[in-house]
Amino acid sequence: MKTGNDISFNVVSSTISQSDSSESGEKTNKDLNSNKKSIWTRLPIVILTAIFCCTLWGSASPAIKIGYELFAIAPGDTPSRILFAGTRFIIAGIMVIVFGSILQKKVLIPKKSSILYILVLACFQTILQYIFFYMALAFTSGVRGSIINAAGSFFSILLAVYAFRFEKLSVRKAAGMLIGFLGVFLCVTGGSASFLEGGFSIQGEGAMLIAAFASAVAGCFIKLFSQKENPVILSGYQFFIGGIVMSIVGKLMGGNLTIVSAGSIPLLVYMAFISAGAYTLWGVLLKYNPVSTVTVLGFVNPVMGVILSAIFLHEGAEALSIYTLIALVLVSLGIYIINKKSK
Repeated sequence: MKTGNDISFNVVSSTISQSDSSESGEKTNKDLNSNKKSIWTRLPIVILTAIFCCTLWGSASPAIKIGYELFAIAPGDTPSRILFAGTRFIIAGIMVIVFGSILQKKVLIPKKSSILYILVLACFQTILQYIFFYMALAFTSGVRGSIINAAGSFFSILLAVYAFRFEKLSVRKAAGMLIGFLGVFLCVTGGSASFLEGGFSIQGEGAMLIAAFASAVAGCFIKLFSQKENPVILSGYQFFIGGIVMSIVGKLMGGNLTIVSAGSIPLLVYMAFISAGAYTLWGVLLKYNPVSTVTVLGFVNPVMGVILSAIFLHEGAEALSIYTLIALVLVSLGIYIINKKSK
């Protein structure tokens, strides 16, 4: 599954459930044999759909920063920021549940035994991750945020090996993880200012690293919980519940969303669709194709984040700096190596 930027697969970024062992691959291959004629198994469709999903996830950072302007949310206005995020995920949760119900031709309702799973995921995947993610984007650029957020893919490997014991650390994954972390380190410490001269802030880059770690934890929990419950149900309801909790907390703290532009509501709906649409489509690809075929394309995620931030946030100068380009190549290469199928 993918967990990243956004969604609980990484849904960016929780790549561990996607890059996992041969058991998942064998199961997926059986699905392939029974769905040979499906349009979702055609390579051009797989590539285009995966790139579309990564484009959606990559657009999250610029969309959030634009949303701060459209809803008049100041960098230090934490309550409104939490309310903004909560409102988005309430809508996203509804979308995931509706999309999933349509695809599976039945109303998706969680089992009573799954309530605890949903609450745990809501805590890590939505509440904890996005409180820090939204904080980070108020204090750092979209370009830097997109690259640093990819650290979730590398945190996932460490957690899967040493905390959740899902797998053993192979040479390939260790190499990919080290290369990726090197790119994140370069992004955090390089650029226009050095680490010691203020290029790193706890509220900006530090908060994004915490968000990436929370995403990785959530990704491992999804892998664990999805053995007993439909992952679409888990993500849809955890988005919804997490969004409600964040909205209530933000409102009680004095948060407020002021619509200052006609584009405010469409942007909010689009941001919800980023999570719901990309999650649903990525899940369809994983259903009909070998896991590695899909997840190896995850390296496009930070690339699109940097490109879209450069375009919509006018961060072209930073995106084209030597530090950013090298960091982006290292991070993307690390994700590719981790998810590349072993021979």
